[in-house]
Amino acid sequence: MNSPEKHPDIDDLLSESAWRRSVGDIPFFAEKFLDITPHAGQREWLMKSNKTENLLVTGNRWGKSFASAIKIIHHAIFRIRDLKYDRAGKYHIVTASITLDQAKIIFNMVLRILNNSCRIEGLIKKTTMTPYPRLILGNGAIIEARSTQRRGEYLLGNDYDYFIFDEVAFDDDAEYVVNEVIKMRLADRNGRLDLISTPNGKNWFYRRMKELQDRPHDTYIQSGDSRENVHISSRYLNMQLKYLSEKRVAQNIMGQFVDSGGEVIPGKYIDLALIEGIPSLDYLQPQRGSHYISGWDLARKKTATVGITVEIQNGKCRVTALTRIKKWDWNIILEKIRTQQKQYPGRLVIDATGLGDVVISQLADLNPTAIIFTPKTKAELLTNLELFHSMGRIKYHRWELPEDNGAPWSLEDELRSARWDDNNQCDSLMALALALWPLHKPDSPLINPRVGRL
Repeated sequence: MNSPEKHPDIDDLLSESAWRRSVGDIPFFAEKFLDITPHAGQREWLMKSNKTENLLVTGNRWGKSFASAIKIIHHAIFRIRDLKYDRAGKYHIVTASITLDQAKIIFNMVLRILNNSCRIEGLIKKTTMTPYPRLILGNGAIIEARSTQRRGEYLLGNDYDYFIFDEVAFDDDAEYVVNEVIKMRLADRNGRLDLISTPNGKNWFYRRMKELQDRPHDTYIQSGDSRENVHISSRYLNMQLKYLSEKRVAQNIMGQFVDSGGEVIPGKYIDLALIEGIPSLDYLQPQRGSHYISGWDLARKKTATVGITVEIQNGKCRVTALTRIKKWDWNIILEKIRTQQKQYPGRLVIDATGLGDVVISQLADLNPTAIIFTPKTKAELLTNLELFHSMGRIKYHRWELPEDNGAPWSLEDELRSARWDDNNQCDSLMALALALWPLHKPDSPLINPRVGRL
C-alpha cells in the first residue's frame, strides 16, 4: 500500500530549517506558521524587543495587542529562556492590565489565532476561563490573563518567564506594581517584561521611558504611529488628522507623550526644571551669599504637611530642602518648621487657612508671612509658580520619599499630576508656590537672611 503523498507546503512548514529560523525570527514565524504578515512597525518590534525590559508606546489602532499575541504564541511554543531554567518546569506567560477585561483582549487574540490561523494543529491542551483565563499548550507552557488591580495583589505568589503589562499608562499604581510586584515575579528565571501602552499624559510610563533610554544594553524602546498599520482605514485617519486638536493627534495617532490638558505646570517646563540624580550632601548645605525662603503647606484631613525651602542666587531658585510629614501632632510640625528654618534662615511663608493661625501664633518669633487660601489667592500663587517654570527660574531634583503603603512619593510626580481643576491634595505644589510667592514682584527687594531661634 502506497503511503499518502505529503503536500509540499507542509513539508516546507515542518522542515528543520524553518523551525530553526523561527526561534530567532518572529516575523518569519508569524508568516510561516500563523499565516500572519505583520506591518513594518510590528516587524521591527517583534525582531528587536528581546531585551530584559521592552517598552512600546504607540497611537491607537497601531496593533499593539496583535503584535503581543504573536509574541506570546512564539515564546510559548519555543519557551524562550536560558536552557538552564528548563529544569524549573513550566514556561509561564501572563498578559496583565488594570482590568481583567483589558488583559483578556490580548489573551482572546492569542486564542483566536491558535484556533483559526495557526497552521500547527493540536497545540492547545486545555483552556479555562474561570476564575481567570488560562491556556495550557501541549508542551506545558501556560498563558494567563490577570488584573493588576489592588496594586498587583492577584499576581503575588506566582513566578513568570514572560510578562506583558498592557496599557501601563492608565494604571495609577503602575510604578509600584512594576517595581514591587512584577520584577520579583520574574526574578526566579530572569524573565522578560514588556510595557506597552498608548500615552496618557506625562505620567510614570513617560518617566519609565526616559529611564530606560539610559540603559540600551538591557532595554529596548519603540514608538509607533497609527498610520503604520496598513490594515486600518487611511481615509478615516486622515479625517481625524483634519478635525482633532494638535495634542490629540500627537497622543492618539502619533503615539507621542503630551500634556493631557489642564496641568498647572506644563510637562515641558517640569522637564526643564528637573535636575538629574540624587541631591548630594554638598548640594543640601546652606551656601554663602544665598538667600532662602521656606513655604509650608499645612495638612488637611487626607493630606500631608510639606515644607519646601528654595535657595535664591542671581534671581534663580533651586529647591534645597523638602520635608513631608503625615502626622497631625502640631508639636512635631512646629519642631520641623523651626529645625528647617534654623538650617536655612530666611523668610518664612505659611498656609494660615483654618487652624493654620494656631501655627502662625506659635511661630511668631520667626515673623512668618501668613497666607489664607481662597480661590483668588490660590490662583495667584499657582500662576506665579507656572511663571517661574516658564521663565526657567526654578530647579529641583525628583525628591523621592517613601510612603506608609510602600509606594514612593515624589515631588515630580505630584507636580505633573496637579491640574487646575484638581489640586486639593497637592501639598508640595502649594508649598513650592508659597516659597516662591515673595518673589512674584521682580522689583521687590529680598528680605535679608535671618537666624531663627529655637
